[in-house]
Amino acid sequence: MVPIPRERWTALSPVSGDLLTFRQMIAFGRRFARAGRGAWFSLAINVVWPFLVLFTRFRVRGGEHLPSTGGFLVASNHLSFADPTTVTAYCLAHGRVPRYLAKASLWEAPVVGSVMRSGGHIPVYRGAATASDAYRDAVSAVREGECVVIFPEATFSDHPDGWPMRGKTGIARIALETGVPVIPLANWGTHHLLPSGAALPRAFPRKTVNLTAGPPVDLADLMELPLSREVLEAATERIMAAVTDLLIEIRGSRPE
Repeated sequence: MVPIPRERWTALSPVSGDLLTFRQMIAFGRRFARAGRGAWFSLAINVVWPFLVLFTRFRVRGGEHLPSTGGFLVASNHLSFADPTTVTAYCLAHGRVPRYLAKASLWEAPVVGSVMRSGGHIPVYRGAATASDAYRDAVSAVREGECVVIFPEATFSDHPDGWPMRGKTGIARIALETGVPVIPLANWGTHHLLPSGAALPRAFPRKTVNLTAGPPVDLADLMELPLSREVLEAATERIMAAVTDLLIEIRGSRPE
């Protein structure tokens, strides 16, 4: 009888909710989507991911909510400069390459500009003639089937306990204009790894990072209304409420 080869890496179910072991973290990275990442963005991923394997442990839930095809938006809370690294890993492991919105001036920066162009990320034109002009590339991206990640708070939360703040209306504008799903994502633990204002990561002891996605935010009734300020704010409030609810689930407590 020919022996059946044993799997080298510990098996990892798509959505377990368990705290991943070191071997499972490696297996998680082996699942990353690779097509369409671009050379410089791939290099950045390949440099950062081993650091996360060594110094963090992920707990992931809700990956089934990320569409396998077609354009959609991911709305995440924002606590640290490490957030794009963990959110990128989450999206890649569930088969999608994330594209990020960032200020257009980054495209002119050495190295960073190469990563932004290579990864197909999306410049936001601050000071554009209209709000629609500022987000025109994001609208085009989701219509072309991309996964676009947005941190609606646009900065780190200044809440003393890290709860999400009020979001900006850009993500609502893109969602209502295009009709694509908005997937809420709660990201918790990155502020322990790389606190706001810290020059270097705090690698020891290993930090736990929780990433939980939820079902698409229901905006169907708002899509039937004219795109007014009130409608944009209502949509934004629903999106941020969905992210906060996921964070409540992760933390086991509610904001005061």
